[in-house]
Amino acid sequence: MAEVVLSGAIRSNLLSIQNTARLLDDTQLRLSTGLKVNSAVDDPTAFFQARSLNTRAGDLNRLVDSLQQSINTIQTADEGITSLQKLVESAKALANRALETPIVASSSEGPRQVVTDPDVTATAFASGIASGDVLTVQVGGGSVRSVTVGSKTIGELVSAINAITGVSAEITNERSLKIEGDSGRALVIGSSAGSVANDLGLAGSFTNGTNRDKFETDYNELRLQIDQLAGDANYQGVNLLRGDDLTINFNESQTSQITIRGVDFTVDGDLRLPEITARSWENEVNLRNTVRDLDAASRTLRTQASTFGSNLGVVEIRQGFTDQLINTLEGGAADLTLADTNEEGANLLALQTRQQLGSVALSIASQSEQSVLQLF
Repeated sequence: MAEVVLSGAIRSNLLSIQNTARLLDDTQLRLSTGLKVNSAVDDPTAFFQARSLNTRAGDLNRLVDSLQQSINTIQTADEGITSLQKLVESAKALANRALETPIVASSSEGPRQVVTDPDVTATAFASGIASGDVLTVQVGGGSVRSVTVGSKTIGELVSAINAITGVSAEITNERSLKIEGDSGRALVIGSSAGSVANDLGLAGSFTNGTNRDKFETDYNELRLQIDQLAGDANYQGVNLLRGDDLTINFNESQTSQITIRGVDFTVDGDLRLPEITARSWENEVNLRNTVRDLDAASRTLRTQASTFGSNLGVVEIRQGFTDQLINTLEGGAADLTLADTNEEGANLLALQTRQQLGSVALSIASQSEQSVLQLF
């Protein structure tokens, strides 16, 4: 079919209407999507710059999620330290109560020996004792004190033993020699010559009290609870209180990071709280050593809590910085691609008006040809 021939005026108006229609389509697309750059065709430079900014913002968004998990791990460890501190304080209170509890003599009265006459010499009292032989006495964890037996009478021997601090000796109504530690403390009796204490029937270790045993049992149970609590202070498989390290990345290329070193907060690890053996707290030196160990453990916990708190502060600061950086990146991408809805609305109104005017102009241009038709 032959091409339709249009006059110059009609063709010009038609092209104007077509151009206006295309601009209307573009304006309506911008208003519907909110973007002035919808594809690389619209503006290649702005499109690819915005894509790069949005890609980095997405990487950082995933990093923020990882930072939050790391914060939760540190907070779990910090909460564990707080609970461990309470257990250590409970153990210290227990030890202090034991320290304040005097040992009460049990039904066993300790070493005894039949005495026929307080004025009988020790040599005559027990054969085999030579002049100058020494009897040794130790109370609790104190130093060893010596008493020269020699030719002392039993009465003089009693007086010499009573001169030792923390020891009481007497001749009972049953005519027996009785020696015990004051307040029922543990007593160890020996001699420089092995036969002396044996001949007097006094050799060996004697404990006159058992009322601190329950404290020892309770303390060892607290040790077990400390270990169990430290083992439970993990988050997603990471336990900073049982030696695990935590590496936290602060950027998407993993070139900025911090490594938080774990600790071994078990009783046999950094806390150093040895188990209490049976009857050891009858020796006040051992008991005071336990209190000292608990004080040291408490200081260790406080120091580590401060370290974790500092690390947590750093991570939270970096998390806040990353959030702000994401906002900046997304804002920059939006500046490159977002449409100004006010401007596009005005454009739409203007284009609609232009389209109507183009239709009117096309109608006027066609009237000249209609006039020629009327001549025929």
